[in-house]
Amino acid sequence: MRIVIAGAHGKIARPLGRLLSERGDQVLGIIRNPDHAADLEADGVEPLVLDLESTGAAELAGRLSGVDAAVFLAGAGPGSGAPRKDTVDRGASALLADACQQAGIRRFVQVSSMGTRTPNPPDVDPVFGAYLDAKRAAEEDLRGRDLQWTILRPGRLTDDEPTGRVTLAEEVGRDEVTRRDVAAVLAALLLEPGTSGRALELVGGDVAITDAVRAAAG
Repeated sequence: MRIVIAGAHGKIARPLGRLLSERGDQVLGIIRNPDHAADLEADGVEPLVLDLESTGAAELAGRLSGVDAAVFLAGAGPGSGAPRKDTVDRGASALLADACQQAGIRRFVQVSSMGTRTPNPPDVDPVFGAYLDAKRAAEEDLRGRDLQWTILRPGRLTDDEPTGRVTLAEEVGRDEVTRRDVAAVLAALLLEPGTSGRALELVGGDVAITDAVRAAAG
């Protein structure tokens, strides 16, 4: 497959890019900072320098020739204010989905967040609340599209060593999950079209990733 990753220099995206490249996929990584291009090339990923906050859908679609699937992993990141949660975590996801539809790309995997299934608690931090609002809106935007979409909502992310074992279902208890296990689940989801139209929550667990993804596909 040829797969595009938005936000390709992130802590989940880089392990994902390496996994996909190692299994023989071609990976196109969208990054905003040209200084990150060398890191992607070392991972076996082709860098595409674009700012998703200022690029149009038609321009982006024109750069996605031959792409079979997309993974949205871009985010405004810690330290950014509420406005950028909307322009990146929601707006950039919608932009990539628009571009995929224009380019004829059907498979779209979106990384969201736990907490989007229910309204924000009244005491939520305003910026974190804006982040959840943006993720919730991005999910709703994707649900209305004619795409083979899958939404993945990981639990609290850690940099621990991956275990290769997870709990993956529409609803799971709140817990943590390693970033590299999230990457491995994303790589498996791309090969499992039976998860299309599903929103899945992910935490660490005791089921091997391939088995967990196969079970989630029904």
